Amino acid sequence: MKELKRYYTLKAEPKDVFNALTNQRMLEIWTGESAVMDPVPGKEFSLWDGSIVGVILEIEENKKIVQQWFFDEADESIVTMKIHKHKKGTSVELVHTNIPDAAFENISEGWDEDYFGALNELFI
Repeated sequence: MKELKRYYTLKAEPKDVFNALTNQRMLEIWTGESAVMDPVPGKEFSLWDGSIVGVILEIEENKKIVQQWFFDEADESIVTMKIHKHKKGTSVELVHTNIPDAAFENISEGWDEDYFGALNELFI
């Protein structure tokens, strides 16, 4: 199992980034795929038409999102996104723990390109 830690800067206010990460319609707009999202602890979610599934563990409005992602090999993958005001808009600190070794490269690229790359396009 591996861990990934990254920082992303987005040209938007923290409340807008939080909304894009937790609002089902906004998720569908910037991912281009169906999503299921109700930002309440204990609720299950689905992104990219079911490619990513899990449960919300913790939500702190405009500040923090903690999710558990489900994989075939492990049910303990935890994603934590901390949202901070930044001079250029918003900084997101991403920590993704317990990533299955076989999925690490794909997930690493996915965060940069599909997730935060696409989200960045929303705010340009």
